[in-house]
Amino acid sequence: MSDRPNAHLLIIEDDPGIATSLQRGLEREGYQVTWKDKGEDGIVFAQTHTPDLIILDVRLPDGSGFDFCHRMRTLKLKQPILMLTVRSDEMDKVLGLEMGADDYMTKPFGIRELLSRIRALLRRAYGEFSTPNSDLLSVRDIVLDLSQGRAIQGEIAINLTPTEFRLLAYLAQHPGQALSRGQILSAVWKTDEAIIDERVVNVHIRRLREKIELDPSKPDLLLTVPGIGYRLVP
Repeated sequence: MSDRPNAHLLIIEDDPGIATSLQRGLEREGYQVTWKDKGEDGIVFAQTHTPDLIILDVRLPDGSGFDFCHRMRTLKLKQPILMLTVRSDEMDKVLGLEMGADDYMTKPFGIRELLSRIRALLRRAYGEFSTPNSDLLSVRDIVLDLSQGRAIQGEIAINLTPTEFRLLAYLAQHPGQALSRGQILSAVWKTDEAIIDERVVNVHIRRLREKIELDPSKPDLLLTVPGIGYRLVP
């Protein structure tokens, strides 16, 4: 199944009460769950056991979840990351996305909403672009292998997160077309609820430009279309 009901989830949370409650609730839904109460332990576990998804708290005893998220991406850990925090500041959400997170939840939250977010993230990461019937896409000197979820520029693999890969693939499937942020959200951030802000698209486009543009400050591949959204120049 595309949302992997038996997926392995890693929870990095220092509050035993919250972590235990989450673990029990997720295990009842059929997920395999591992809990770590420190960021460093979580990173080591993620490197050695490659969980399918990481639930990461912002406030940890050995550092900031934002910093741990950034380190995971630097270490080329590509699993979806869902960040948790007790704060509702919009800038915290943007910062988490800038550091490489795929989604963000503010405590307190219900287990049903958490499950919806997890299923959406797993579908996006391991869904339709993981099927063997997919083809290759070419964008100038970039080749997207949809069956493997990999992007290669020249002879070098590009370290894209699953969300970044889906975003680039969607744009590549509509070369030259001006796509609104709403269209991009609907196609890339597939979810059962309207739970993702359109500004998320801006953050991921900026991160994508940093990885594929020669000069991200002057993009010539992923262009902004004022008043609409973005288009990819074939």
